[in-house]
Amino acid sequence: MKEIGPADRLKNVSEYYFSKKLKEVAAMNAAGKQVINLGIGSPDLPPSAGTIRVLAEQAALPNVHGYQPYNGIPELRQAFADWYKRWFGVTLNPDKEVQPLIGSKEGVLHVSMAFLNPGDGVLVPNPGYPTYTSVSNLLQADILPYKLLEENGWHPDFDALEAMDLSHVKLMWVNYPNMPTGGRATMDLFRKLVDFGKRHHIVICNDNPYSFILSTERLSLLRVPGAIDGCIELNSMSKSHNMPGWRIGMLATNAKFLEWIMKVKSNVDSGQFGPMQMAAVEALKADESWYTSINEVYAKRRLIAETILKTVGCTWDPKQSGLFLWGRIPDKYTDSYELADNILYGANVFITPGAIFGSQGNRYVRISLCCTEEMLGKALERIHQVG
Repeated sequence: MKEIGPADRLKNVSEYYFSKKLKEVAAMNAAGKQVINLGIGSPDLPPSAGTIRVLAEQAALPNVHGYQPYNGIPELRQAFADWYKRWFGVTLNPDKEVQPLIGSKEGVLHVSMAFLNPGDGVLVPNPGYPTYTSVSNLLQADILPYKLLEENGWHPDFDALEAMDLSHVKLMWVNYPNMPTGGRATMDLFRKLVDFGKRHHIVICNDNPYSFILSTERLSLLRVPGAIDGCIELNSMSKSHNMPGWRIGMLATNAKFLEWIMKVKSNVDSGQFGPMQMAAVEALKADESWYTSINEVYAKRRLIAETILKTVGCTWDPKQSGLFLWGRIPDKYTDSYELADNILYGANVFITPGAIFGSQGNRYVRISLCCTEEMLGKALERIHQVG
């Protein structure tokens, strides 16, 4: 019988780093190592009490367990539109410009499938979220990494972009507030991105799930006049509302783009559980005091994370925001993998090597703030003990 092999599209795609590394961490735990995980950005705090209450009340109803609309329930689309108006100053039509998603990671795939043919160019940040690259590889697109540098505030170098061959580029991924670096956007940056996209006929897609974490400045690419005509913005409730396992996100764009994306999405999934959508509506009503209370927790944790970085000789930008702390490693280490592995095997503490986010992350490591002060303190003690 002829040997069966995988599709060619898998040749340039590997298993997600965290998927592989967490198997190793699980094996270490099974051997009694009790590894402290500072690698994953999965919020450990709960959603608001009202969110959980609405979920329970709605799930108890007899008529809410069927399939839901592919474009999400009207209440959730309206809630996302209201949320964008209140916090980002962006007016959206909930029926034509808002699409709920099963997490924004799903949106990366749907947007890519809606716009990219094999061989089309995609501008991907380096360092950047690995999914931008892996999804582009799955679709056999031509990946064009663009460098983000610390000395430039982790913003794109537009002179370098203009010098590239952009003739076949169709999509550009940006991510502000930035992950993994914590770099912040400015409205001037967003205006430059919108202008760049318009002049080169490139769809600019901003992935924006970190605006509420250790930041009071909430910026949206779509706030630039005319941006919605050629841009897309993804958002997520995973980080901002402590709902990572709920898998609720959204995208906002113009009606034409949304129609194309829906052609993909409607053939991939059958919508989200209705009571979860209603609970998300409640979560989106949160006021400033709720976000402040969450950030007070993260601020205390970050102080300990900074001490961990200092202990291993790293430096960091105190202005960075988001759910992680990004630090530059000392010159004595060959790369970020060496430092991360030294800490993992020497102290039983897992931190993320920046190299997984691209070559420009090779001299950095990342610490997640999704861990209690107690556990961060224990991690610090262990690292102190091994020197």
